[in-house]
Amino acid sequence: MKPLSMWLCCCGLLALVLTSRSATASEVQVWNFDHDQPGKVPPGFQIGTLFDGRPAGDWQVTATDKATSPSHVLAQLQGKGAEHAYKLMLIQGTESENVDLSVKLLPIDGKADMGGGLIWRATDDRNYYLARANPLEQNIRIYRVVKGVRHLLQNFNHIINVRQWHQLRVRMEGCNIDVSFDEQPVFKLCDQTFTKGRIGLWTKSDAVTHFDDLQLEVSQ
Repeated sequence: MKPLSMWLCCCGLLALVLTSRSATASEVQVWNFDHDQPGKVPPGFQIGTLFDGRPAGDWQVTATDKATSPSHVLAQLQGKGAEHAYKLMLIQGTESENVDLSVKLLPIDGKADMGGGLIWRATDDRNYYLARANPLEQNIRIYRVVKGVRHLLQNFNHIINVRQWHQLRVRMEGCNIDVSFDEQPVFKLCDQTFTKGRIGLWTKSDAVTHFDDLQLEVSQ
């Protein structure tokens, strides 16, 4: 083999190895619910339990012309609940440490509470990080939830239009957390309470909310 041909061959092999490594460096999962059956819980999604043992909300795939990726969304439809009734779902097979997590949410109804949020590094339905947006309070907050009790980490007052889709995004690497809302930075902080766990979705009290285009990127 001529030196030039050998050099090109080696470069090609090196590029292939680097490409393969890049492809396996992160894993992306997307849920748009468009192929899931309406009225059912999507495969792999597990409803949590309330403090009294009842299912944490009425979660189901719903057909709607309001979907950001037509025609289905995942909705929390139970329009009643106590003040500290946390309606949540965890997703099996998503246990991870470093994540880039985002979802689009549409506040539908709620008098005591409204909106919803993202859960990550959840060890179970009582222990997790939470970032949520509330149009009634006009704020975005990040919590750690330990044994079912929320501990506020940061608050950000922000105008949140009702009945309009919004995007919530969380990136966490090590202890560093970055939260953005509608592509605008909101929080930057460090917390070491949880090191690994599943992701999920969250609402509270009587909030009725639609979720769509949930995306998880896990980096190694």
